[in-house]
Amino acid sequence: MSSAYESGDLLLKLYDLRREAKMREAREWFIRKFHPSSVDDVMQALAGEHSAHFRMVTSFWDMAASLVGNGAIDEQMFNDANGEHLVVFAKLEPFIGEHRAKTGNPSYLAHLERVVLKRPGAKEAMTSLRERFKAMAAGR
Repeated sequence: MSSAYESGDLLLKLYDLRREAKMREAREWFIRKFHPSSVDDVMQALAGEHSAHFRMVTSFWDMAASLVGNGAIDEQMFNDANGEHLVVFAKLEPFIGEHRAKTGNPSYLAHLERVVLKRPGAKEAMTSLRERFKAMAAGR
């Protein structure tokens, strides 16, 4: 397990990575413009013009969750400092099982899934976030 200082240092490094221009662009697209309603929408994102954006955001948060799961970052500190990983998982959770089956990758986003679902009230939070996404998408 890392110390509070080491966890904080890694969190700040992750934050710096999130500020990089391409990553900001990818996050903007994922959060504001990517509204999947099926696994086919996810697969199209992976194969389309925003493939790099999709992969950048999802792999970033799965990597960050891996650091938490392996003790490099304190889980409580990570959850206190971040919320975007919840948004990413909420958008993809309904399709993860089917995506894993279609791609033959049973561990796809498994680190992110473990960290998110360990949070108290995680299922309810995911449902609430998806309802907000639907309202946002309908308002566009």
